[in-house]
Amino acid sequence: MLQLYLLLLHLLLLCPDASTYMEHSGYFGAGASLPAGHGPVFEEQPVDTIYPEESPEARITLNCRARASPPASYRWMLQGEDIDVEEDNHYSVVGGNLVITNPSRDKHLGNYSCNATNDFGTIVSQQASVQFGSELLFRWMLNEFPIFIPLDKRRFVSQTTGNLYISKVDRSDTGNYSCFVSSHAISKSVFSKFIPLVPLAERPIRKYPADIKVQFPDTPALLGQNITLECFALGNPIPEISWMKQNGELPPNHEVSMAGAHLHLHNVQYEDAGSYTCEARNSKGKDYHTVRISVEDVNSDYTMTCEASGKPRPHVHWLRNGHRDSGMYQCIAENRHGVLRAAAELRVIDGAGGQEQRALIECRPKAAPRPALSWSKGTELLSNSTPRVLIWEDGTLEILNVTRADEGRYTCFAENNRGKDNSTGSLTVTDQTKITLAPSNGDVTVGESARMQCGASHDPSLEIAIVWSLNGRVIDPATEDGRHFQRTSNGSSNGELLIKDTQLKHAGKYSCMAETIVDNAVGLKEKSVALQWSRGLDNHSPISKYTVQYRDPFSPEWRDAPTDPVNVEGNAEAATVVDLFPWIQYDFRVTATNTLGTGESSAPLLNITTLEAAPVPVKPQYYFGKNFGYIIAFKPHDGVEWRKVTVADPQAQRYTHKDPSIPPSTQFHVK
Repeated sequence: MLQLYLLLLHLLLLCPDASTYMEHSGYFGAGASLPAGHGPVFEEQPVDTIYPEESPEARITLNCRARASPPASYRWMLQGEDIDVEEDNHYSVVGGNLVITNPSRDKHLGNYSCNATNDFGTIVSQQASVQFGSELLFRWMLNEFPIFIPLDKRRFVSQTTGNLYISKVDRSDTGNYSCFVSSHAISKSVFSKFIPLVPLAERPIRKYPADIKVQFPDTPALLGQNITLECFALGNPIPEISWMKQNGELPPNHEVSMAGAHLHLHNVQYEDAGSYTCEARNSKGKDYHTVRISVEDVNSDYTMTCEASGKPRPHVHWLRNGHRDSGMYQCIAENRHGVLRAAAELRVIDGAGGQEQRALIECRPKAAPRPALSWSKGTELLSNSTPRVLIWEDGTLEILNVTRADEGRYTCFAENNRGKDNSTGSLTVTDQTKITLAPSNGDVTVGESARMQCGASHDPSLEIAIVWSLNGRVIDPATEDGRHFQRTSNGSSNGELLIKDTQLKHAGKYSCMAETIVDNAVGLKEKSVALQWSRGLDNHSPISKYTVQYRDPFSPEWRDAPTDPVNVEGNAEAATVVDLFPWIQYDFRVTATNTLGTGESSAPLLNITTLEAAPVPVKPQYYFGKNFGYIIAFKPHDGVEWRKVTVADPQAQRYTHKDPSIPPSTQFHVK
C-alpha cells in the first residue's frame, strides 16, 4: 500500500518485535528520575530484496528507520563488514535508508544489516539479503508468437521446471514449440528456439494407465505462508486428478486450479500439517503420490529473559549495544527459517504522533481462535462512540486530529477461549512538520550556479531530512549527474540545494519535502502542492501509472487532481498538484494502477493548506445581480470612524484615494 503518511505503533502480543516497549519496575531506585531521551527503537527494518538485473531503475533501497532521542545515527554493514559510504559512490545513506546506485551482482550481492546508535546505545536490525534475478513465468508457444498453448486436462506447464507435459498426444499437437519465459518485475521476456513435434501414427490407438510424472517433494511451510503443490499424469484416456488429505478433509483455505494440477494452500496454519495425496485415475488404472506438509514457525516471548519457541527449536543469544558484551538489549531467536529480534532498553519509551494528524495504533496478536480486541487509555475504556476515536474491525485504533491531550498510555486487550493477554505502549504527540520557505522560480545561464531554498519547521526532538526532487525524481548526489548537486546535510531544517555548472538538462520543476520519522511536509505555493510518496507492492505486475486525488471542505468527495506532469508514470515517486486555490485546506491521496487494475489508495495526507495570495476580482458568474461592485472601508490607525467609498467597476483590481489633507506616511486600516 502506498504511504503518504502513516504512523504505526506496534503492540504485538505473545510475540513482541523490535517496536514493542518494556518497562522494568526494578530498574530505577526510589526517588530516581529518568534521564532525558531514550535509546533507538526500530520503526522500519530492511527486508529481503530481489533486484531484476535489467531493471530500468538502477537503484536498490534498503529501509532503516529508528525512533530515538537524541536522533539516531545509522551505520550499514554487508556480510558483517562496515560499508564506507564516503569511499564507495555506489552507496549513500538517506534518512537512515541505504541507497545502492547502479547495483551489480559482483559487488552488492549479500546480507545487509543496519545499526542505529545514539547516546543510550546501539541496536542491530534484522539481516536482509540482496539477490539478483526475478520471479519467472513459463509458457509455451506453438508455431508463432503470440500463440500460446492453452492449458487443460491434457496439457500442463510446470512453474517449477518450465517443462511442458502432454498427457495424451494426438495429431492436433503437430507443430513447432518454443518455451517462453517472462518476468513481471522487469517487463521482459525471452523464448527458446522452436522444437518440432510430429506425433507418430499408431493403429490401433493404445490405451495405458495413469502415470504421475510431475511430483512435489515433502514441503516445510512457514505459518501464514501460501504454498502451491503440482501434480500431473500421462495416460490414455486422459487421467482425472484429485487431491485428498489423509485422516481429514482438505483445509477450508485450499483452492484447486489448472484442471486439478495445482493445489493452493493459502495462509497455512498448524492444523493444515499432514500427508497430502494426489491421485490420477483413468479407466486403465490409477497412480498416486503422497508427501508430508509440515508447518513451522519461529516465535519468541520475553520479559528480560528471552524465551523462544519454534519448529525446529531456535538458538537464542543476546546482544547489548549490538555486541555480546556489556544500553540497548537485543534478544535474537533463529532457526533455519530465519531470525527474529526483540529489543529493550528497560525504560519507558514513548511513541510519537504529529499534531493535527492522525495516529494508527495496531494490535495484532498471534492467537487462534481469533481473539476479541478492546482498547483503553489509562483507566478509560475506549469505544467507537467518540467521533475522533475509531476501532477498526482488525483491532487497529485510529485517533483523528491528534492533539497533546491524546498523549498517554494505551493498552490493547486480546481474549479468546484459550486465555487473554494485553500490551501497553505510550503515545507522544509532536509538533507537525511544516514547510516555511518553499522553492521559487529562477533563471540561470548555462555553466553558472543556482541556489534553491527550502526551509521547514519541526518538532525539536525529531531529526529532519530535506529531500529534493527534479521533475518528480529524487535527486541523488551519488549518481553520475549528482556531481552538479550539493545539499545541506540531513538534520538541518535549512534545505538549500546548490546546482553547480548548470546544464540545459537541469531545467524543470524542483520540489522539496521535509521528513521526520513521524510525518512529512511538502513544498507549498499559492496554487500548487508538491507531493512525494514511496512505492508500494506491485503484486508482480509493474505499476503503469499513478493517480493523485484531492478534496477540500467545499467539495468533500475525492476527485482526480490536475498534476504536473499530466500523466504520472509508474516509476515516478513525486508529482505537483496544480490549479489549486490559495489559502484552502486540502487532503491528498495516491492510487497505483497496473494491467490488473487499480489498487487501494494510500493513507490520505490531511490538512495541507496552500499559501496566501493577493485577492482577485470576483468572476462574473458570481455577481448574482445587477450593478455589482465593491465597497472599500478605511480609517486611520488610531481613528474611530470608518470612511467608505464605492467602486462600481466589477473588474477593478485597485483603488487610489486622493485627499491632500491626509499627512504623509499615515497608517490606515482597510477592509
